[in-house]
Amino acid sequence: MMIEYSVYAVLALIAVMFLTQAIRILREYERGVIFTLGRFTGVKGPGLFILIPIVQQLVKVDLRVMVQVVPPQDVISRDNVSVKVNAVLYFRIVDPERAIIKVGDYMAATSQLAQTTLRSVLGKHELDEMLAERDRLNADIQEILDKQTDIWGIKVTGIEIKDVDLNETMVRAIAKQAEAERLRRAKVINAMGEQQAAEKLVEAGRILAQEPQAMQLRYFAALHDIAGERSSTIVFPLPAGLLDHLIPRRETT
Repeated sequence: MMIEYSVYAVLALIAVMFLTQAIRILREYERGVIFTLGRFTGVKGPGLFILIPIVQQLVKVDLRVMVQVVPPQDVISRDNVSVKVNAVLYFRIVDPERAIIKVGDYMAATSQLAQTTLRSVLGKHELDEMLAERDRLNADIQEILDKQTDIWGIKVTGIEIKDVDLNETMVRAIAKQAEAERLRRAKVINAMGEQQAAEKLVEAGRILAQEPQAMQLRYFAALHDIAGERSSTIVFPLPAGLLDHLIPRRETT
């Protein structure tokens, strides 16, 4: 009886161990790539399913969007400026079979590919484009990565350039360039103002020339403005036409 009891206990233990190894549960965002005697036989999940121990092996795959930080990369721009650029990569697995079978380590492979593509794409652009057109550069890098990772069953959902670090010498050079640009704009605006003022003065002269009395009234207005500044001495030109009205004319015989 003791021997039979021991046999039953061993069999029960084996059954429990078998069920423990055979029953698998995967979450909603997980899939299981099944290999039977080393051969791919399908993808399971989510939920409950039975796995034959020893004969079948399971490799779990996470379908959620993964975030990977691209380490700082030394990039030489098209205008020969050395910068350090880092980025953030977002991707997810859309085909668990290819992600496991086509590439040994899809996380490492995607990271290395992102670093290489980042250096390659940014090296074709100038520094000003890196600083001002990040959205366009992000779209270009994402398109290239998405095409190359498609064979691995990976979908690149986005990449964002975080920082573009410059050395101190380049920062000072950019500051000088910005200052010179502001001075140039100020001079251009000043010249445009002088041009517009000259055009208005010419137009006002034409209007005043049509009526001589209007010029005299303008002289009086200018004299009034000068007198309001409390100046002790005023030198003001007197129009010759005004004297003709003050000095009586001689009668001709």
